[in-house]
Amino acid sequence: MSDTHSLETLIQALRRLPGVGVKSASRMAFYLLQHDRDGAQILARALHEATAGLRHCVECHTFTEGEVCRTCLDPQRDRTRLCVVETPADQSAVERTGAYKGLYFVLMGKLSPLDGIGPNDIGLKKLFTRAMDGQVQEVILATNFTAEGEATAHVIGEELKSRGLQVTRLARGVPAGSELEYVDLGTIAHALVDRR
Repeated sequence: MSDTHSLETLIQALRRLPGVGVKSASRMAFYLLQHDRDGAQILARALHEATAGLRHCVECHTFTEGEVCRTCLDPQRDRTRLCVVETPADQSAVERTGAYKGLYFVLMGKLSPLDGIGPNDIGLKKLFTRAMDGQVQEVILATNFTAEGEATAHVIGEELKSRGLQVTRLARGVPAGSELEYVDLGTIAHALVDRR
């Protein structure tokens, strides 16, 4: 099998992606090598350029090519609001709604003691410094509604409330356009508690 070492290396590299097992990684590798070698080269260049050129924004911690990202540099953004999200993908989702015009702080993770991820691993000290800059009046906790996301929101919320900041949490509830009989009971319960 020594004559296919680079193929095996490619398959193992593709397996590093979330949700990609051996079969999916093999399928992708064979497709790229058999049918789209140009696409494989484009993918390789894009990955190289992204890993070499992207860094964390010094203000909000998201990915950027410059020292400060475009969002943080935008003078039209509401500097009194700071939305805390777990990942750049979450930030992108909030941005696509068009409903939020404030600034962000991207944790790049969530608290997970079982996985050895604590406050220092997700930059909580930097978040607290940013939130206490004198401009921020409200911190919106937009972490995911998982056990780890809830724990992360709780820790951040308690610390910021103790420092006198207004802290809010994204609402949970029944998705628009859904029928109650098909919504899980936990979601209905949270919608009742968080009703307005």
